[in-house]
Formats: sequence, C-alpha cells, structure tokens
Amino acid sequence: MKAVLPGSGPDGEPVLFGEAAEPVPAEDELVVAVEAYSVNRGETLQLDGLLGRPRPDWRPGKDVAGRVVRAAADGGGPAVGTRVVAHPPAYGWAERVAVPTRSVAELPDSIDSVTAAALPLAGITALRLLRAAGPVAARRVLLTGASGGVGHYLTELAAASGAAVTAVSANPGRGARLLELGAVEVVTSAERARGPFEIVLESVGGPSLAAALARTAPGGLLVWFGQAGGAPVTLDFFDFFKGPAQARIAHFDYTASGADYGDDLAALVRLVAAGRLHPEIGSVRDWSRTADVIADLRGRRVRGKAVLTVG
Repeated sequence: MKAVLPGSGPDGEPVLFGEAAEPVPAEDELVVAVEAYSVNRGETLQLDGLLGRPRPDWRPGKDVAGRVVRAAADGGGPAVGTRVVAHPPAYGWAERVAVPTRSVAELPDSIDSVTAAALPLAGITALRLLRAAGPVAARRVLLTGASGGVGHYLTELAAASGAAVTAVSANPGRGARLLELGAVEVVTSAERARGPFEIVLESVGGPSLAAALARTAPGGLLVWFGQAGGAPVTLDFFDFFKGPAQARIAHFDYTASGADYGDDLAALVRLVAAGRLHPEIGSVRDWSRTADVIADLRGRRVRGKAVLTVG
C-alpha cells in the first residue's frame, strides 16, 4: 500500500511518499481505510529525532478518520463499513492502518472525515487536561500557548464549563478567535496577564512558566503540559512566598491516564455533532503535500489544524 515514510531528518526531506507493508492486526485491532489524517507537532519532533530515536520500523500517524475495512478478530469494535475516527499509536499516514478497538469511535453522517481527523490527539489532551485541573466552574484559568490545537479545544471546553479563561496568544489575530470560543480576555504574554489564577495550564516553558507561576493564586494549581518555546525553566523556591504560596506544579502526560481513547473520542464526537465544539482546521491538502505541511509546522506558519486527505 502507499504510505508516508520517515525521510532523512531535519536537514533533508522530513518524509517520503512510498510503499509499506499492509497492516497485520492483532486480535483486538481493526483495520481502517484512511480518508484523512492530521499532523501533530509531536510527530514532527519525532521525525527530527528530538524526542529520541523511534524504532526502526516506525512510521508517523496518530490522528486518522476513515472507514473500517476489516473488523477485529475478537468480535469487538465497529463492523466493516462503519465510519470512524481513531487514535492509533503510529502508522496512520497510510492508505490503511491497524487500530486497537479501544481507540476508535464511530462517526455520524454529520461529521466528515476531515473534521474528525482534527480531533484525536489535541482533543483527547484537552479533555484529560481539564480532568487533571479539577472543577473549573467559576474559577479563573490562565492558559498559555492558547492559539495551538490543544489551546483552542481547552478554551472552548473550559469556558463552556463555566471557567473565566484568560488565554495567552502571541498572535493577536489568532487571539480574536479565542474570544469567540469563550475566553474572557486574550493577552500576548503571561507577563501581561492579571492574576491571581486558581488554575494555570502552561505549555510554553522557559520564562512563560515562571511568569505564569507568579500569577498563580496561593494554593493554586499549575499543570505543565508542554515546552513549545524550547527553553528550559528556571524557578526560585523563594518566589513562591511572593504570591503563589503552597501552589502545586503538576507534570502532565496525556497517555498517563491510560491508552483507552475510545470513550474520549466518542465524547468529542458528541460535542462536535451538537455544535458545542469547533475544530479549527487551517488547511486541507492532498497527502502528497505532507512534507510541505511539516515545513510549515517547523516554521510556525500554521494556523489551525492541517489535515491531509488520502486518495
């Protein structure tokens, strides 16, 4: 089958269009004929070797939508012909991919494959971040890196849950969309945010985390879920006494709460179908343009999710 293969690294083509073996599913896996997939920043970091060297047979692809062409041998999961959105551990940038049935959700006719492909990683991360943060109704929430895929979902989900969200976006144009999704304020840096905040969701690292912590309420919670800025964090223990006394910093990894993603995917699908969640799709291209999309991600020229159609 046709597939997108890892290329020669950050100084050459990040991916190549070629051939791969057909997936061989385990008993609890079904096979999806991929109609669309989206690209995540984490996959580009893996391709660049910045998250460690992947196993030799690794191929990227964690966010896919399509149709079941082979049901799971153990009888679980959707039947052949069912439209689905799925979150495989890898290998999704291909004509077909094997996916555990616990990581699949059925799609209604009202949600097309392009929209669905923008949901899995960013949407699951947003849902699980809100669970990690605890109740947010009537609480002040600071969200950094808010104009990314996870940030859009977090803003809309948290605001719908009653949170007063201050979103940090360095790009004013993207910040305007966050106001439409429910943020009460958008600022261009954490330093410009007016605290204190009971909950801080931090994804930039470097000076941003230190500034966000300084605006955390006493006894508040800062959930650290990324380091998009690339800079390490330096903190001074005594700074806690200047405001965020007894505040907690929690490291977040969306996989830590389990690899059963089907229920979260089903929840995201229900929200989209009900008009309560709006995936931000910046571009839709043929999958032969995957290398161009990765170049845009590297250059931070992406607004909204980039979705590739397979055909």
